[in-house]
Amino acid sequence: MAKVSFLGLGVMGFPMAGHLVAKGHDVTVYNRTASKAEAWVKEHGGAMALTPREAAAGADFVMACVGNDDDLRAVCTGADGAFQAMAAGTLFVDHTTVSAKVTRELFAAADAAKISFVDAPVSGGQAGAEGGVLSIMCGGEQGAYDRAEPVMDAYARICRRIGDSGAGQLCKMVNQICIAGLVQGLSEGLHFAEKAGLDGRAVVEVISQGAAGSWQMANRYETMIDDNFDFGFAVDLMRKDLGICLDTADENGASLPVTALVDQFYKDVQKLGGARWDTSSLIRRLRAMDAS
Repeated sequence: MAKVSFLGLGVMGFPMAGHLVAKGHDVTVYNRTASKAEAWVKEHGGAMALTPREAAAGADFVMACVGNDDDLRAVCTGADGAFQAMAAGTLFVDHTTVSAKVTRELFAAADAAKISFVDAPVSGGQAGAEGGVLSIMCGGEQGAYDRAEPVMDAYARICRRIGDSGAGQLCKMVNQICIAGLVQGLSEGLHFAEKAGLDGRAVVEVISQGAAGSWQMANRYETMIDDNFDFGFAVDLMRKDLGICLDTADENGASLPVTALVDQFYKDVQKLGGARWDTSSLIRRLRAMDAS
């Protein structure tokens, strides 16, 4: 068992840190809003710190799951960043979905301080975090990954090293690109069924057993039919991620026409007031177009 610091207690980080305690690790948490850290300690035990630096002091592993590139820089190399307190030979694991550029930047900063760094974005949403069944895609040196994997196993269904630093983030971009097209296709299919006067639940019962089946269909079709979007990953966060995908595609020459289009559809959802709706709310945009 290890001494672990966990930075960031949002909808993903809160349960992930809890799984570490359940596996017997000694966990200290930090969150920008201290009341969340207090609530976590009340629920799970462990300890809390008021800064990333304080949380990281004496830790064998420091895990982070924060908001974006700037948030990650702040908790790593900011005025009270974790890197200032981490001893040589310790390991930083980043579960945030960020750009490969900032990952490589922080990998270099960690390497200069003799700290190991693994980028390890996750997929599976809030339900996956709560159930401890996330998919974790990792980048970094093989030795660092081998050390981190048994700790990440506390909340993983599958965990794989994809390649060197930044490869985990690039893999997560592939994940988000695939999801964007799937959710739009599912939205259009369910919308078509509605317009055709079909029972959407009966339709999905049949087609989900064939080639059209997907995780999105199995887990989101009922709430989409019911026009309920309080589940899973928020539109604001998806647009952040798709922006990273599109920026990276500009750099590497990849063509992402469907991703670019769906990103604009999510912009329309934001204008409908759906910034915090989950990503399946693309169907609400189609219904709104009918009503206009």
